[in-house]
Order: sequence, then C-alpha cells, then structure tokens
Amino acid sequence: MLDFDLTDEQQLLERSVREWGAREVQPKIHDLDREHRFDKGILPQMAEMGLLGASVPTQYGGAGMDYISLGIISEELEYVDTSLRVIMSVHAGLNCLSLLTWGTEAQKQKYLVPQAQGSKIATYGLTEPAAGSDVRGMQTTAIKKGDRYHLTGEKMWISLADVADHFLVFGWSDLEKKKQKDPSGISAFIVERAFKGFSSGTLKEKWGILAGNTGYFKMDDMEVPEENMLGKPGEGFKIAMFALDQGRFTVAAGATGLIRACRDAATKYAKERKTFGVEIGQHQLVKEMIAQMESDYQASRLLWLRAGFLKNQGRRNTRETGLAKWFSTVASERSAGDCVQVHGANGYSDEYPAGRFYRNCKGAVIYEGTREIHKIMQADYVLGYRQDKPTRLELPPYKA
Repeated sequence: MLDFDLTDEQQLLERSVREWGAREVQPKIHDLDREHRFDKGILPQMAEMGLLGASVPTQYGGAGMDYISLGIISEELEYVDTSLRVIMSVHAGLNCLSLLTWGTEAQKQKYLVPQAQGSKIATYGLTEPAAGSDVRGMQTTAIKKGDRYHLTGEKMWISLADVADHFLVFGWSDLEKKKQKDPSGISAFIVERAFKGFSSGTLKEKWGILAGNTGYFKMDDMEVPEENMLGKPGEGFKIAMFALDQGRFTVAAGATGLIRACRDAATKYAKERKTFGVEIGQHQLVKEMIAQMESDYQASRLLWLRAGFLKNQGRRNTRETGLAKWFSTVASERSAGDCVQVHGANGYSDEYPAGRFYRNCKGAVIYEGTREIHKIMQADYVLGYRQDKPTRLELPPYKA
C-alpha cells in the first residue's frame, strides 16, 4: 500500500527547518549573497539541529533520520538559498554516507563521528581542472611508499574548499592503469586539512551561489597514512559513483525547493503588481508560467521521494536518483527563468530574489552529472545499453 503522507516526525522536521531558515537566514541572505560571503556561523546552528549528521545512525554521532528526512532538509534549505543545501550535499551526502558505507570501524570513529556531530566539516574532491564528467581524465596520483601514500594533484570547483576539515579525495594509485584510463586504478582517501602539503583557495569569479564557499585545493607530495584509504585499492571509482548517488539525491530535493521558492515569489508578485487595471496574475500567460512551476514542483517532489523510499528500503536507486536529479534541476532552471519573467524589469534587480534564484539554479544542471550526461544515461537505461552492476557494499537501509 502506497502512503504519500509524511510521518509526524518528518512533518516536525520540515516545520523546524523551514522556521529556522525563515528566522535565521532569510533576513540576511541578500547581503551575504551580494558580499560573496559564507557565514560560518550557520554551521553550528545546523549541527545543533542534527542536520549535519541527519542520516548517520546515532551510534556514530548522527541524528539517525531516514533518507527521506535528508531530502526534506535539502528541499527546505534550498528554498532559502542554494548555498545551504550545498552544505548538506557535500558534507552529509557525498562524504558522510560514503564513510558510513565504505569506512572501517576505526575510520568511522575517527572521522564520521565528529562529522555527524558537526564538530568537523567534510567535503568531496573529485573534479579537477581537466576532469569533470570525464573522471578518467583526472591527473591526481597516489603513490605508495612504505605505509603511506603520497598524493599530488589539484581539485577544482570544490564546495567548502576553504571551510572543510576533512576531504574525500580520489586519485590514481596504479600508474599503469592511469595510462590505459582503466578506472580500476583509482583509489579513494580520507584527507585532513592539517596534512603537510595541503593548501586551498577560494574561487572569486563565480556568478552563482555567492553565499557559499567554493574553491580549489592542492596536494603537493602530501603524505596520507595507508589506513586512510577508503575501501580497497582500486575501488575509488566505484566509491565516487556511489557517493554521487547520495549527492544527486540531495541536489534533486534541493532543486525541488528552489522551484517552490520561484513559484511562491512569482505568485506573491503576481498578486501585488498591476497592469492594465488588474493584477498581473489575471493575465493568462502569467498563469501559464505559475502553473508550469506548480507542475514541475509536484513532479520533482514525487521523483525525489521515490528515490528516498528506495534508499530507505536498501534498494539500488542509481537510475531513479539520476532521473530525479536531471528532471528537477532542469525544471528549476525553467522555473527561475519564468520567475524573473513574471517580475518583469524588477526581476532584473536584486531588490527581488528572482535574480538570485536564476543565478543559483544554473550550477545544478552542470555539477554531479551535467543534464546532457543524465539525459544519455536515462536513454541508455531504456535502450538496455546500461545496467547497474552490484558493488561490494551498498548504502545501508534505514532502521528505525
């Protein structure tokens, strides 16, 4: 029997995050965005509410919430601003859930526990200057010498690059396989900012998600203890793709929140602004844009809820999560464009939030799989060219 109602606990979570965002972030997000300033004070508040360890079991310092709750948090945060949801994507989705699934008990105690509690902040380092969708094009190497790996390389477009304490990093540990571009030569590592040879910087020229920290980090012959390898040698590519299943889920839910923000802002303005003697909401083509936003919102929410349901059941959901991410991010771009259009000339002004929505939406159709990559993937599933092979480890199902 299908049940689309949220549980009492999920409804309480939804209200709590919504009220916190409206009270603590909404009043200052315009200025933070204009100043290109990341407010680190947001992190302790998120930690106190249990958001940073949302779907991490209580035994590892988390809040023990289910995966649908992680989606709820992501949707509500991006309703306020995309920069807040990005924190959940890289810290709670890409990093924490990867450590939960692939980490040793020692790694979980040392890294996952403080991350889930929010005393340490984590992120994900896959993208490089010459390697985005083409993961095999990465140049980072991890050369084993004794009981340590020496990492050399640069990661680019890293959320929280100048904020995070811990990084999940990928590099070639088999140089022969690197020459052949065989992804079974890639391994994953847990890296600390304090490791010698690590440095980071901020990207200052981006034009969206301005209230979020985005940057790069470099590793110059950085020594990483052997015990900091996540998974087994050569499992890095599988872990990277696993992590993207979790990150894409939060992106899909977040984009759904952005669609709702666009819908609400456009609706409010359409009832305030008058032209030709009536509210512009009375004009049919304005109604058409608002109706499209509502349709996109409802469809996007159902898609990420389905993915969350599958995660809760411990079932493979790469296909469903990818579809949710693709649909919702493309729909958010359409909604943001129409939101600006409904606002007319005022949509071109920072006096209203429409322009910020428009700038923020674009990143999500690029990162964690471009819209083109996802379109090809979905076609390949239907055509039978693509099938998801089992991996050694899968995301643990939710246990109440």
